[in-house]
Amino acid sequence: MLNQEEFAALFDACHPRVYAYAVSRCGRRLAEEVVSETFVVAWRRQDDIPAKNALPWLLGVARNVIREVYREELRRAALDDALQGWADEIGPDVAEEVAERAAVLRALATLSDEDKEVLMLVSWHGLTSVEAAKVVGSSRSAFFVRLHRARRRLEAAMDGVTAVRGQRALVSEEEQ
Repeated sequence: MLNQEEFAALFDACHPRVYAYAVSRCGRRLAEEVVSETFVVAWRRQDDIPAKNALPWLLGVARNVIREVYREELRRAALDDALQGWADEIGPDVAEEVAERAAVLRALATLSDEDKEVLMLVSWHGLTSVEAAKVVGSSRSAFFVRLHRARRRLEAAMDGVTAVRGQRALVSEEEQ
């Protein structure tokens, strides 16, 4: 086990060459991180450091650190790509869609169960009007009337939710 002075001497003697190796393998941007991590590993594994020539051992540690850094970069890039793909699917502004969905859910909560059922059969469950009419036990034309009326009531409820949200925004602006 090295004491602090011996480890500091090892660091001073080998740091320039470990840094040069790191720069040659991964560039200046990552070299400091690689060198720092290399000497952290060396500190933790002092018993494994060869007594005569520690440089090859340190360069081997640096090589492993560089591989881990590259793996982390690949994982990060893959995650960024996946998130970008999801963002592209969702659209440009997720917050607007979340707010819109919340407004629709609040408006739906104000409707009768019959109106909710008719709207959800068509919109959320993707049934045709003929299929939805069979589910609720009515004729196709009667279902169309119910659907039209439910849509009007939903639109009115949405207007009410939007008006309340607008009033809240005004109140919060005035409080600031």
